[in-house]
This record gives sequence, C-alpha cells and structure tokens, in this order.
Amino acid sequence: MFHMVAKAIHRFARISPFKVRPVIPLVKGADVSRALNVLSLLPQKGAYLLRKVVASAAANAKQKGHDVGQLYISRILADQGPVLKRFRAASFGRGMSLLKRTSHILVELDSRQKLVPNVTIKAAKPKKDAKKAKVK
Repeated sequence: MFHMVAKAIHRFARISPFKVRPVIPLVKGADVSRALNVLSLLPQKGAYLLRKVVASAAANAKQKGHDVGQLYISRILADQGPVLKRFRAASFGRGMSLLKRTSHILVELDSRQKLVPNVTIKAAKPKKDAKKAKVK
C-alpha cells in the first residue's frame, strides 16, 4: 500500500531534465537529512534545484505534523516541461534555432514507520472429507 506523507513540485525549472536525471539515483530512497547532505556537496545545478525541492517537501511534512527524521524520498521525478524556442544570429543572415528546455521536478516523501492495520486473523476451519457418492 502506497502512503505519501508530503510532496513538493518545482514546475518550469529552467534546466533540461536530462541534466537533472543523473542526480536522482544518488538520493532516491535515502533519508531526507542524508539526501540534503549529498545534494549540498554536488556541484551540478540540478543538485541545487533538487535540494530546494527536497527541503520544501520536508517543510511541508513538518507543517503537517510529521517527524522529518522518519521520512525518506519515496518518489522523485524530473519530467519535461514546455520548451522555449529562441533564435540566434548565424552567418549569411541566417537564424539558428535554440531550444531552452524546462523541467518539472517532483519529490514525494514517505514515512519509514509502516501502518499496521488492526485486523484479526481467524484460523481456517478444517475441511470435511468429501464422501464419495455412490452412483447407481
């Protein structure tokens, strides 16, 4: 059963998702404090943006009353956003197209403490032996 505690989304981030995705496996499944430490040590711009989103998701969880020490990153995505199309001057009066890509970065946190449903399990009744019916 999937149980999300808190999430944060940075939409229209001015970075290509191809530059953010290599950073994601370094923190996926990690505790929030460990993920923030790892992301603060990486030099990439994607790590800086991911750190901001993880910190925002942790703040959202804290606002809801959850213990941030028990949280881990359960889901983290960098999807393609809209592409800004620009032109740059080239030789012989031409214009070369530039594609400035954007990303939507999503972080979802979950609690390490799993909810145990309050269900009692009944013992199975022993099956009665089926007697063979006589066929006339």
